[in-house]
Amino acid sequence: MAAERIFLIGMMGSGKSHWLKQMAKWNKSVGYDLDALIEMNEEKTIAEIFNEDGEVYFRKLEHQILEKLINNQESFILSLGGGTPCYSNNHEFLKSSNVISIYLKASVETLYDRLLYSNSERPLIANKNPEEMKEFIAKSLFDRSYYYNQAKYKVSIDERTKDETAEDILEILT
Repeated sequence: MAAERIFLIGMMGSGKSHWLKQMAKWNKSVGYDLDALIEMNEEKTIAEIFNEDGEVYFRKLEHQILEKLINNQESFILSLGGGTPCYSNNHEFLKSSNVISIYLKASVETLYDRLLYSNSERPLIANKNPEEMKEFIAKSLFDRSYYYNQAKYKVSIDERTKDETAEDILEILT
């Protein structure tokens, strides 16, 4: 039997990192955050990679590390970066038979509320004022929706408590 992989996808601020930790506990599985793997590999923060090497270089690294994980024989849970499914045909991995892909779906308002006070640590929105940030979120969500909707499962997080979201995710996993 092939190894099972669970991919969490969605926009920054959708809770991928939080749910990765929760799911790894529930499943007693290894959990990876793709951005953290890139930082470890490069010995730089994502912001430093964007600033020093550019987004194209970052997306290339992202694809290489994702491909390496996919070719590994282990089961795991993986939180993808918000843009990961949109580049280098990475969205095709979401449809693999041994991948359970879950899109943590959020509205522009929910994402904006969650990101408003943490934007300085996120390179794509770090220098944006609130109005620019909201516009960026709306445009990104529109541009990425095709790729996000390639996920096998969708979990709406709008107006949901963590307990309700946990129930939705557990229902998928059982």
